[in-house]
Amino acid sequence: MRRARTLIGTALLAGVAALTGCSSSSSDSSNGNVTLRYALWVDTQQPAYQDCAKAFHTAHPNITIKIEQTAWAQYWTNLTTEVTAGTAPDVFTDSVAYYPDFQTNNQIVDLQPYVTRDHVDLSQFRPGLADLWVRGGKRYGLPKDWDAVALVYNRKLVQAAGVDPSSLQNLTWNPTDGGDFEKLIAKLTVDEHGRHGDQPGFDKNHVKTYGIVLDLDAGAGGQTSWGNLAVANGFSFLDKNPFGTHYKYDDPRLAAAIGWIKGLQDKGYLGRYSQHSSLGSDAVLASGKAAMGMAGSWMASTYLSNKKVDFAFAPLPAGPAGRHTASNTLSDAIYAGSKHKDQAWQWVKFLASPQCQDLVAKRAVVFPAIKSASDEALSAFKSQSMDMQAFVTETSQPGASFLLPLTDHAADVAETVQNGLDSVWLGQASPEDALKKVNAHVNGLFK
Repeated sequence: MRRARTLIGTALLAGVAALTGCSSSSSDSSNGNVTLRYALWVDTQQPAYQDCAKAFHTAHPNITIKIEQTAWAQYWTNLTTEVTAGTAPDVFTDSVAYYPDFQTNNQIVDLQPYVTRDHVDLSQFRPGLADLWVRGGKRYGLPKDWDAVALVYNRKLVQAAGVDPSSLQNLTWNPTDGGDFEKLIAKLTVDEHGRHGDQPGFDKNHVKTYGIVLDLDAGAGGQTSWGNLAVANGFSFLDKNPFGTHYKYDDPRLAAAIGWIKGLQDKGYLGRYSQHSSLGSDAVLASGKAAMGMAGSWMASTYLSNKKVDFAFAPLPAGPAGRHTASNTLSDAIYAGSKHKDQAWQWVKFLASPQCQDLVAKRAVVFPAIKSASDEALSAFKSQSMDMQAFVTETSQPGASFLLPLTDHAADVAETVQNGLDSVWLGQASPEDALKKVNAHVNGLFK
């Protein structure tokens, strides 16, 4: 849903501010009926938003919503191409990682005048979510959901290793010896001769099942991997977030977390980057080639509905600075070139309303941004025998969740960070050297 793997090329984003007056391809017949195009990327959420579209059409019979779903890997490339061509959807699902670029280039509409006029209740959302979409007094979205990251594990493999699943609820970690988190990873790792990573004679060059798999191509924030551990080690990304102008990628606490992960590779507990980077953690876990990973709540229903593998979730390990999880939110943006901005606002307002978010909650695919709907979603997950408590537990304490870095130059920052970390994962540079170079480059973007 939100993995920062696919980067928007800066060339696609540049020089399109003049398209504000261009039109999207929404239809408007002579009898006043309007069809709005609405883009999203998560296929598992499309039925929920189809429910919303149906309810919206009942309330607004002159407006029809046409949902266009595109997989994450193509979504942003397709969207920026359409923006450039003046054919973008009237409304599209937006990410905090990308909206500053759309905002800077005047490609999305300021919603604050509509919010003020229609007295939208911003207090109904989980604390802090609505504020993320405000810049310079203008508002570029209303929150539709929230997420967190937790450990996902294969019950069968955990039990086969002689591990009590309840022991995963209170794991500790540090970058020096890995704490009991590394002990668990070692125990879950099994070579082709059946020896575990914590046993004599373990063959790290011939591993059958790795103790853990991590998304190491996770861009600027390490959302489902290193970011959570780095923040648990006391690291913070920016001088302020959102919209800071000085990154801190040269912090030794980040280098220590990155070095610890590289050490897992060297010990044979984590597959080599060249082996797993093209597959994705979900595919590796589903194949049984790894016993545990980190996954976002947006992927929970996919894991928990798997008929072949029995997956479960546990909280992330607590580090020297406590337990921390990356948390994110999405919104719906109105394309500045839409011919039907007033109708598009009605749809965006409905998407952020209790009526729609309650419908989404019942589908048990994501946690809605409205507090009451989020509680309803947890109940819906439980009714379908999907235990999501780990995500709620992690985010229940003040300060436990952290915001991924939100700044200008997001695409350049993500590409620079990923290139630097690639050199670490591939053994071409030390974490300290690579991150110093990364930090110098990304901070140079703001001068």
